[in-house]
Amino acid sequence: MISGGGTGGHIFPAIAIANAIRSLRPDTEFLFVGAEGRMEMEKVPAAGYDIVGLPIAGIKRELSAENLRFPFKLVRSLMKAGSVVRKFNPDVAVGVGGYASGPMLYMASRRGVPTLIQEQNSYPGITNRLLSRKASAICVAYPGMERFFPADRIVFTGNPVRKELLGTAVLRGEASRFFGLDPSLPTLLVVGGSQGARSINKALRDGIEALHTAGVQLIWQTGKPFLQDARNAVASLGKKAWVDAFITRMDLAYAMSDVVIGRAGASTVSELCIVRKPAILVPLPTAAEDHQTKNCKALVDQGAAILVQDAQASSQLVHDALNLISDPERCRSLSEKMGSLARPQAAEEIAQHVIRIATSNEL
Repeated sequence: MISGGGTGGHIFPAIAIANAIRSLRPDTEFLFVGAEGRMEMEKVPAAGYDIVGLPIAGIKRELSAENLRFPFKLVRSLMKAGSVVRKFNPDVAVGVGGYASGPMLYMASRRGVPTLIQEQNSYPGITNRLLSRKASAICVAYPGMERFFPADRIVFTGNPVRKELLGTAVLRGEASRFFGLDPSLPTLLVVGGSQGARSINKALRDGIEALHTAGVQLIWQTGKPFLQDARNAVASLGKKAWVDAFITRMDLAYAMSDVVIGRAGASTVSELCIVRKPAILVPLPTAAEDHQTKNCKALVDQGAAILVQDAQASSQLVHDALNLISDPERCRSLSEKMGSLARPQAAEEIAQHVIRIATSNEL
């Protein structure tokens, strides 16, 4: 049983772990547990796995009537999670983060099911810290996690990434045909996460003319809310921009890009390390425990990325991107440092630990 979701940053690693387990043990039965109405309810079945939804939702940081309903949704989710665990009777439960992960792992643990936590960030949330007390293993992506978890159960694996990013590098020519761009021109890739990022989107919109003047092409994942604004903004660029709410072929997007702008979610950071792309990261300031800033600083301290604070994005982001894209030596240095932090076998290593835990009772 695998639980997690809410964003692509949780869903794609969960699917990567499942695929790795299936490769090692084709006879494995899987059930995913997600949150009703979230994107995992679409993405997981598309990847070939069954999923059950819990009525769980997050707590909003601003005052909201939704927060008053949270305790009731939590109780309902715990009850449903208990029922799902009882019926599926898993040999192991894996949590990768997201709204549904907490209730599912808690109820699995209560029923005596061994659990594994895949902590993606450099600063874990309170839920995983509490759940780790009974976890059989905690797979982490950053050093120094003994501050938060039992040291004897920590395994340094890195974060799983989408399988298509691990193969032979895609030719830039194929990527240019997919996006309809010129393979000889410098290209900026902007990804605000699967749901977009308003501060990044606004900064790009306001800096479109500067990009156009500099001869820089653009691949821009906007998320649905900002899509029309972005399309209006790039209308003057003609063939020098590709804009959509979501990028279905991130392997091609990375292959085409010279510099990447994005948030600092764990999945994005891990993918950038794998593809060795120079990046400017804009941490989401409202992320739980400010974990995106901590993720980003872990890279900056290694000389592997550039940090722009969300509040400075409007004045600084496009300027820094143009400076970086015109500095091949800086790009080369960032790329090398990024690559040195990559963990391309993360999904397989986690899968091996899951299988070990699941089969330990058979020995």
